[in-house]
Amino acid sequence: MTDRGNAGDGLDVVTVGNALVDVLSTTTDDFLDAQGLAKGGMALIDAARAADLYGQTGPGTEVSGGSAANTAVGVASLGGRGAFIGRVRDDTLGEVFAHDIRAAGVHFETAPATRGAPTGRCLILVSPDGERTMNTFLGAAAELHADDVSPNLVGAAAVTYLEGYLFDQPDAKAAFRHAAHAAHSAGRRVALSLSDTFCVERHRLDFLALVEHDVDVLFANDSELCALYETPTFDDALGLVVRHCEVAAVTRAAAGSVVVGREGLVEVPAAPVTQVVDTTGAGDLYAAGFLVGYTRGYALRRCGELGAVAAAEVISHLGARPERPLGELAAALLQ
Repeated sequence: MTDRGNAGDGLDVVTVGNALVDVLSTTTDDFLDAQGLAKGGMALIDAARAADLYGQTGPGTEVSGGSAANTAVGVASLGGRGAFIGRVRDDTLGEVFAHDIRAAGVHFETAPATRGAPTGRCLILVSPDGERTMNTFLGAAAELHADDVSPNLVGAAAVTYLEGYLFDQPDAKAAFRHAAHAAHSAGRRVALSLSDTFCVERHRLDFLALVEHDVDVLFANDSELCALYETPTFDDALGLVVRHCEVAAVTRAAAGSVVVGREGLVEVPAAPVTQVVDTTGAGDLYAAGFLVGYTRGYALRRCGELGAVAAAEVISHLGARPERPLGELAAALLQ
């Protein structure tokens, strides 16, 4: 597949996030406990810790990843026009990342860094139940800054989708805000993924301010939403988020998702999966499906159903990007 989008053509979704290469390997709960790793979470690690963990895990599978990049690939797989903004280094992994995302049909024009940290990577440990525990060395991804965000590219997209993980780095946070401002200045929509419960806890006040003032479409899972509002129940969190943004799409694993917006509250069941192999990328691909429907003006239920189909495909195999064309799997919903 060739690179399909450019700023002049108009885009459905441009995503902004960490450009990473994922290294996936299977593990046990005992190994996670021995390493002091919180199962299902994401920890930021330095180069030395990355090398130590990599040396103690079994054989790994290397695939290009990064949460927002995965979403952009999902948009393209569904037949949408997607672009990605993220920073890599001019090294081997940077070349791998750029080749993979362009080959998936995503427009990627961010120039590689010629100095500084190497291309980032995420060590993903997959437990027997399919749960993933991520250990991320951000590398060059953390050096994304506002100058990397093209206002023309953002202005060409119906939705700019921002990855919450970016809030862990000051320069990347500035790029994040710059992208949101450029989108709204062009009369476009801004979407945010809360990314991870621990990420929400680190940046709760910043996220609250964004959701209240700058975000039109919010993506989260139930734990992340409860952490954002510090509420004991999911229903309480839903009652608060509906006051702050146009749409909130909240995933609940096997229980499906809940979407709240102008059409009220919609419960969407999960799409059937024969076997859950690896939950890496489930939220990323759900967002991809939802946003393709959203940019086409579909009802919120159908948007959620598209997200469910995309998420079901990606959790049925190892890796965070679709192995089957999502446009074919979701053909009935896309008509």
